Amino acid sequence: MLKPLCLLIDDESDILDLLVMTLEPMGIECYRATNIDEAKKNLRLHKFNLCLTDMKLPDGNGLDIIDIIVKNYTDTPVAMITAHGSMEIAIKALKKGAFDFISKPVIVKELRKLVSSALQLPDELTTYSEYPDCPTKITLDLIGNSQAMQNVRDKIKKLARTQTPVYIKGESGTGKEIVARLLHANGSRAEKPFVAVNCGAIPQELMESEFFGYKRGSFTGANKDKLGLFQFATEGTLFLDEVADLPLSMQVKLLRSIQEKTIRPIGSTKEIAIDVRILSATHNDLAQLVKVGKFRQDLFYRINVIELYIPPLRERTEDIPDLVNYFLKKFAKNKKIKVPPTTMNALINHYFSGNVRELENILERAITLCENKRININNLQLPDEKFLQNNESLPDEVFLQNNEPLPDEKVLQNNESLPDEFLDPLLDEIEKESIFNALKQSNYNQTKAAQILGMKIGAFRYRLSKYKK
Repeated sequence: MLKPLCLLIDDESDILDLLVMTLEPMGIECYRATNIDEAKKNLRLHKFNLCLTDMKLPDGNGLDIIDIIVKNYTDTPVAMITAHGSMEIAIKALKKGAFDFISKPVIVKELRKLVSSALQLPDELTTYSEYPDCPTKITLDLIGNSQAMQNVRDKIKKLARTQTPVYIKGESGTGKEIVARLLHANGSRAEKPFVAVNCGAIPQELMESEFFGYKRGSFTGANKDKLGLFQFATEGTLFLDEVADLPLSMQVKLLRSIQEKTIRPIGSTKEIAIDVRILSATHNDLAQLVKVGKFRQDLFYRINVIELYIPPLRERTEDIPDLVNYFLKKFAKNKKIKVPPTTMNALINHYFSGNVRELENILERAITLCENKRININNLQLPDEKFLQNNESLPDEVFLQNNEPLPDEKVLQNNESLPDEFLDPLLDEIEKESIFNALKQSNYNQTKAAQILGMKIGAFRYRLSKYKK
């Protein structure tokens, strides 16, 4: 079996000696370069399994090396050796595509760990795989051959080969968790745990114990030690779904853990070192939440080293036929269900505010309702969207911000003489106008429209359903 090859780039001979002394006992053949010119010659002559480069070089810097390797030698992971505390440089390196970074003075144990992780990277992007740790046996799959989805796949392949924190941005139902699992499955941590947590589903009073664990006796009812999510994800990936739902008090503690790479369980006097890759996602606009003070800017910069945008289904409608076929196989099993062109055209022209998840639900229902193994338009039970998307006569100014009163509501509240048979239709009409204008204002994103109106999404959908009939 051939030895893996590593290119070491540094103009200090003692650093190169230390690197060689650490890597050769691991069965790695090392090549040295003291500047960028020598590094280029070595890269042309050999196919390296790993490259370690110092930041400061006589004829340039390590960021130049990263650019060269990312552009021309995509199968070679490259890690940066930075001066102690140079976090800004390290983040620049990660954004350019570096696998990871290590600070001087180099700690041998950490170096060995970094090298071992880099050598475990898969050669090809895995898009179909089942996870034994996932109770629902999620099949990792990105369906569609649109340019938008190809761009996502290309970015996944690139980002999976790094340890960079990634912020996955996209609307509800676009498949953010599947993307997170693909990033994990195609990285060096693939054989380690993938721990997904919905930050909005944990009661605020339990958050600290859920994330960091606790020691026995630390509070009433703590009869034994409990591991936290960070410990369950050791050497693997921690996926923070709906990270925008974290309260500010928890954001502070999470930031410290990510920065220091340590946690302290409740009731413990000792810090515990952690080694996890952080992936996060939300359907909210984190940058906007930072502006209004609902999300910490320093935490935003920590988790958003690189942003991965997942396009909504309406931006890749050419993928809908492939998705339809996929879900037919999933739900119809051995039945050969047909989707005539008129039905497919109706799906392609549907807005899909709920994205792929909405399409999945529509098809699962349609398969149950259809007759003679043929799905017609009525089986889809799509809402009438002509009013939603084509009615331009609704005034743009008629929408609600937070809990502002409805237009003319003061008149309605003060005029006690209005009979109920007149008042109810009038209120309905005002509510209807407000709802559809909020939809228009939010580009027909129901979650954002609900936020404009200061309503819960469930209440908004209930009211919307009244007027879409």
